[in-house]
Amino acid sequence: MKASATGCSVEEAMRLLGGRWRLLLVSYLLDGPKRFSDLRRDMPGISQRMLTLDLRALEEAGFVQRTVYPEVPVRVEYDLTADGDRLRPVVDVMREFGLWLKARDALVAHAESESA
Repeated sequence: MKASATGCSVEEAMRLLGGRWRLLLVSYLLDGPKRFSDLRRDMPGISQRMLTLDLRALEEAGFVQRTVYPEVPVRVEYDLTADGDRLRPVVDVMREFGLWLKARDALVAHAESESA
């Protein structure tokens, strides 16, 4: 992973969590362990390669734990570590902000349709 250019704490967090999928992955894993196929189903827009890369990056950062169960067929689950669970407030704030954005956009669209 690239080093921080400014040393800013926000940049440091965005370096790890930036992009389209990583924080969303964390939000799904807050509900508990999931298999790869469950995450693919929850996030139909992500490619298999991107999901793999993002899970590996989160695992490398210590936020996600990958557990392989010695069964036939092999079962692999992904779960948040204690450090990963520390992202819960971040996900909560992003969820609130997303709901606010949706409501604001709906109001704007409604106002525009009434004025037309």
